[in-house]
Amino acid sequence: MSSFITSMGFDVLFKGTNMIRLLQGLLVALKISLISVVLSIVLGIIIGMLMSLKKPVINVISRIYLEIVRIMPQMVLLFIVYFGATKALGLNVSATAASLIVFTFWGSAEMADLVRGSLISIPVIQYESSYALGMTKLQTYLYVIIPQTVRRLLPLAINLITRMIKTTSLVMMIGIVEVLKVGQQIIEANRKTSPNAAFGIFATIFLLYFLACWPISLLSRYLEKKAA
Repeated sequence: MSSFITSMGFDVLFKGTNMIRLLQGLLVALKISLISVVLSIVLGIIIGMLMSLKKPVINVISRIYLEIVRIMPQMVLLFIVYFGATKALGLNVSATAASLIVFTFWGSAEMADLVRGSLISIPVIQYESSYALGMTKLQTYLYVIIPQTVRRLLPLAINLITRMIKTTSLVMMIGIVEVLKVGQQIIEANRKTSPNAAFGIFATIFLLYFLACWPISLLSRYLEKKAA
């Protein structure tokens, strides 16, 4: 058993504080993800509701916003905010702040588009039937529109959240020591003594991300059943 662990590169996890360092790196990534997700949900709902109003000016601005997010890779956005803002504008933007700005900017756009799509997918007859039954506009949204919107939005929003958690690995490119960066450091430090360390480390990182995202998937299924 010990020879298998060594041959697959898992032995490096038990050297010194390597495993603790990986967990600390994961916490850094999850912290950035959590803050970005919360901000993206709040801003995305507001922006999505505005987009569903179909106002010409809002439509133009939101379309430009969405196209920027869809066309521009997150890594490029990170470089623009972190390096560009620092050099061109003379701003002192920390790596963590740059990461939060970029992931919130990206996540808000994605969430807003999901909210807009969910809202406009509700048939007009749902509104008309509610008004015909004597409901006010507020009652129609509270008891008819929002419950249906939440059921349609929930699985899409959960998918976005898991993507945001996984995409935070890009922050290593601007110097943040998260789990992937820590993994690379451990591999480099043990290159001679454990030549197969890369497999063991990246397999462990895969497992850590799975354990972080799996409960979210389970929560999504539970909420979908509750909302059904």
